[in-house]
Amino acid sequence: MLPQAFLLITLLNINVASTSNIIKTLPGFRGDLPFKLETGYVGVGGMDDVQLFYYFFESEGSPKYDPLVLWLTGGPSCSAFSGLVYENLGPLSFDYAHSIGNKPKLKLNPYSWTKVANIIFLDAPVGTGFSYVKNWEGYSNLNDTLSAAQTYEFLRKWLMDHPKFYNNPLYIAGDSYSGIIVPMLVQEISDGNQDELVPPMNLKGYVLGNPVTDEKRDNNYKVLFAYLKALISDELYQSMKKNCKGEYINVDLNNTLCVEDLELYNECIEDIHSGQILEPSCTLGASPKSAGSKWNVNYFSDKDSINLLLSFPQLPRPWCRSYNYLFSYIWANDKTVQDALHIQEGSIKEWERCNKTLQDSYISDVSSSLVYHENLIKKGYRVLIYSGDHDMVIPYVATMAWIESLNLTVDSRWKPWFVDGQVAGYRVQYSDKKYQLTYTTIKGAGHTAPEYKPEECHAMISRWLAYYPL
Repeated sequence: MLPQAFLLITLLNINVASTSNIIKTLPGFRGDLPFKLETGYVGVGGMDDVQLFYYFFESEGSPKYDPLVLWLTGGPSCSAFSGLVYENLGPLSFDYAHSIGNKPKLKLNPYSWTKVANIIFLDAPVGTGFSYVKNWEGYSNLNDTLSAAQTYEFLRKWLMDHPKFYNNPLYIAGDSYSGIIVPMLVQEISDGNQDELVPPMNLKGYVLGNPVTDEKRDNNYKVLFAYLKALISDELYQSMKKNCKGEYINVDLNNTLCVEDLELYNECIEDIHSGQILEPSCTLGASPKSAGSKWNVNYFSDKDSINLLLSFPQLPRPWCRSYNYLFSYIWANDKTVQDALHIQEGSIKEWERCNKTLQDSYISDVSSSLVYHENLIKKGYRVLIYSGDHDMVIPYVATMAWIESLNLTVDSRWKPWFVDGQVAGYRVQYSDKKYQLTYTTIKGAGHTAPEYKPEECHAMISRWLAYYPL
């Protein structure tokens, strides 16, 4: 613990500007919450114009000793609430069977990662979820570099406001597009510790699920993934390899043989749901249409049309997982819910699971995070990378390829790991002096792996945080 005089000086230098509230009850959940939930805002940037909203759950195990995890949902622009409630990372989930009309019910999640860790779920970048900016210009030129810097400032200020977590092992975690931001943030924290910035952070490592790493390379591996999952024929794959020479992105249009192969390839995969290739792909003719990663509420003519979806026996077939996301729109936009969460009144027009407007204006100024992974090897951190093996958005073969490019020592070769006597996935362990990296697949999972395989992913994170082999 820092001396009181040092703490006072530090607070004056950092200018902590935050608000926080302990939440005892929530609309949709019966009775008092059986865990500690805090929500609040931390101001970052010039004049604290950017107000980043967070949900913080103390560990249901041993808050004093369990790790502190900062979770960043991907997108960019998808709310932390999506990871919290849909990816089964938080202690609450929607009770679909008992949710009627405009009153979604919540229930306890037995596979919450908060059973083994204190977790901050952060709505970042600004414009995501309940995070907002006092001056509209704060939304302009928002990019990876600025997002990482603001998140670092958030974490410093949050820790100054919560000094009892200084000594807890700190891990930065996220999935999907956070594969760009998390390594950048870890680098900033590492540099800050080296420069003796306050507060000192007990950074131990980072966790990434189906991470975007290098968009071009990630996308290029979709063809190999499609072949390995029997979505395209061996004949077509061999022809593509020969005619496209392994390059399937930014193809030379004069290469007619390659272009023809790609057209056949697109025919084979165009009706596949890339987030989980075994689940239905929703189309306008059969179900509400997803606009990118955001639910397009405007597709419906009125609220009654939306309400029809909440009665599962009447759902149009085929069922699509994105129907579940509707509950978050209804719940998070309810005035009583926002009052319970202590949302600043008038700060946002409408809560969205993924802010498509922000996503469209966001500038991806870092094309690859691989250099950050390479730089962090010498820091000796622990790293966990996991992939749902039925995800074609960021195929597991793409993630394996960049990990292998790090030229690490293989400590334990590819082998299965188990949950309840069943194969839960396959893992391989690497090292370089004190640096340790575990890569694992989650068998049968999609892009946001814990959403599809909550029990297996809970076992994965519990074992890994406890330094226990998967």
